[in-house]
Amino acid sequence: MWDILKSSVAAVALLTGAAWGQDSITIGMVLEPPNLDPTGVAAAATDEVVYANLFEGLTRFGPDGSVRPALAASWDVEDDGRSYLFHLREGVTFHDGTAFDAEDVRFSLDRARAADSTNAQKQLFAGIEAVEIVDPLTVRVRLTRPDGNFPFKMAWGDAVMVSQDSIADIATAPVGTGPFRFERWVQGDRVELSAYDGYWGEKPALTRATFRFISDPTAAFAAMMAEDVDAFPNFPAPETLPQLQADPRFEVIVGTTEGETILAMNNSQPPLDDIRVRQAIAHAINRADIINGAMFGYGTPIGSHFAPHHPDYVDLAGLSAYDPELSRTLLAELDEAPRPLRLALPPPSYARRGGEIVASQLREVGIETEITNMEWAQWLETVFKGGDFDLTIVSHTEPLDIDIYARPDYYFHYDGARLAEVMAQLQTAVDPQERSALYQQAQRLIAEDYVNGFLFQLAKTGVANARLEGLWENAPTQANDLTGVRWVD
Repeated sequence: MWDILKSSVAAVALLTGAAWGQDSITIGMVLEPPNLDPTGVAAAATDEVVYANLFEGLTRFGPDGSVRPALAASWDVEDDGRSYLFHLREGVTFHDGTAFDAEDVRFSLDRARAADSTNAQKQLFAGIEAVEIVDPLTVRVRLTRPDGNFPFKMAWGDAVMVSQDSIADIATAPVGTGPFRFERWVQGDRVELSAYDGYWGEKPALTRATFRFISDPTAAFAAMMAEDVDAFPNFPAPETLPQLQADPRFEVIVGTTEGETILAMNNSQPPLDDIRVRQAIAHAINRADIINGAMFGYGTPIGSHFAPHHPDYVDLAGLSAYDPELSRTLLAELDEAPRPLRLALPPPSYARRGGEIVASQLREVGIETEITNMEWAQWLETVFKGGDFDLTIVSHTEPLDIDIYARPDYYFHYDGARLAEVMAQLQTAVDPQERSALYQQAQRLIAEDYVNGFLFQLAKTGVANARLEGLWENAPTQANDLTGVRWVD
C-alpha cells in the first residue's frame, strides 16, 4: 500500500514539474555575482544573469555576435563618425513603471563616464564629448573623434540603460527595461526573475527564471542528472559530457566564447617586469597539457589576446611554443633566480585545475609558485582592483577586448607605448581593411612582449534539457539570454 502511495505521489510530482517546466526555467551557474549592477562590477556572472533579461542598452549583441537595435530602434551616423543620433523606441518603461526616455540615456552615459565612475569598462565611454537631448525620444552623442565602433561599444553589458530613480538599489534590487524583472536574490543560492507584463517588445515564452549557483563540478553534474536544473550553459564538469550526451534527456551544446584564458602577470613588479622572466614562463607552458588536463580537450590554443573565430585573428602560438630548455636558458641569464611567485586562482575549474598544471610546469624549469585559491569577490578586490598578485588565471569573456592592453592601470599593469599608439589609431579608423591590419599588429605586439601567458580560448560547453530550444550555442558576450528560450514537446 505504501509503495503504491509513494508511486502515485511521485507521478503527481513529475506531472506537476513537467507542467511547471513549460513556462519556467532553472539555469545553473558556476559563480554567484558579487552584485547585480553590470555598470559597476567586472564580474561576468552579473551579465550572465541580467544581460538582455533584466537590463538593455541602446544596442545589443545577437547570438551570432552581430550588433542589433535594442532600446534604440535605429541610429544615424553624423559628421563622419563624430556624432551618433539615436532614435529611441516608444512606450518603453522601467520595471517600476516609470517611462524610459532621452533623460535616462543621458544619465546612464554621463554616470558611466564620470570621474568617480566604477564602471569596469570605462574606456567604452572615454570618447564621449557630450550627450544631447534632441527630444524625449532622440539623443545625440557627440564624440571627441570619429569612432566607427561606437554602436558595438553600446552593446556591452557595461553600457546598459539605468534609471536615476532606482539607481541607489541597483546592486541588490535592480530595475531595468528588459523582458524580465527582479524578484529576489537568496544569497549563496539563487536569483529569481519573472516576466515583466509591461515589456515594450515581444513577450518571452518563459514567465519565471531562476539562476542557481553551483560551483562544485560534481554537484553540477548531480544537479543535471537529477533534473534539479534545466540547463547549465557553461557546464563546469567537461569530463562528464560524454555521459550526458548519451542520455536522451539532455542535449550537449558545444560552441565558442570570447573568453581568452590567460596566465596573467603583474608586469609592474620584479621579477615579472623583466621580459626574460615573462618569456621563460610563456615557454614553460604546455598548452596541450592544460587543455587536456583541465578542460578534457575542450579549448583552442592561443598565442595572443584575440579570439580564433574572429576574421582578424593571427595564430601567434608559435611565438611562445612549449620549450622548457629555452625557459631554463633565459632564467640562467638572470643575476639571481626568481623568488617564488604568488599564483592567485579564482573559483572556475579552468583556473583551479589549470593552475595546478601551470604550477607543475613552472616548477620543471625552476620557478616555484605559492597557490592561493580565492573566492570570486576576493579575487576582484585583491587581484583585479588591488593588483596584489604575481600570477593569476582567468578567462576574459568580454568581446574584442584587446584594448585593455593599452591601459597602464589595468590589473596586469602593462605600459607599452607602441601598442597604445596602435589602439589610438583603431579608435579613429573607419576603413575595415585598416582596422583589420591594426588589430593584427596589436596581437603581434603583445605576443612579442610576452605580456601574459596565453593559454586557450574557452569553449562554451553547455548541457540542457532536450526539450529546450533557443539557448545560445556560442557566447559572443557573457550572457544567458532567455528572450528566445522556450519549451517544446
